[in-house]
Amino acid sequence: MRETINPDTLPTPPGYSQVIKTTANTTIYLAGQVAWDEDRNIVGENDFEAQTRQVIHNVAAALAAAGAGLEDLVKIGIYVVDHDMEKMSTVRSVRDELMAGATPPVSTLLGVAALAVPGLMIEIDGIAVIDA
Repeated sequence: MRETINPDTLPTPPGYSQVIKTTANTTIYLAGQVAWDEDRNIVGENDFEAQTRQVIHNVAAALAAAGAGLEDLVKIGIYVVDHDMEKMSTVRSVRDELMAGATPPVSTLLGVAALAVPGLMIEIDGIAVIDA
């Protein structure tokens, strides 16, 4: 269904894959998920790690609704307000914990000035593939 490729001609990626080739027949496109609970309240106000955990929880919930899981992600985009190395370390740590055992997806992390609603600190979108 999917083949992970990390060519010798590119640097070894820390926690993501350089290339994923898929032959699955269903593609799932995931809208950006933020640190909202079911009532659209921000989880982890001013707490980047708590927001990161909630975002990944929301990604998992959205994927489950489509019959997929975190292990089916092939591409994610991570958008971090006021990005710095400490936040990148937090993202990696939480991602590695919550996605343990999954092949790391292709990933792009961008520092941004703001997200759609004040108080949100991180957003993740993605693409998953499944055989269905």
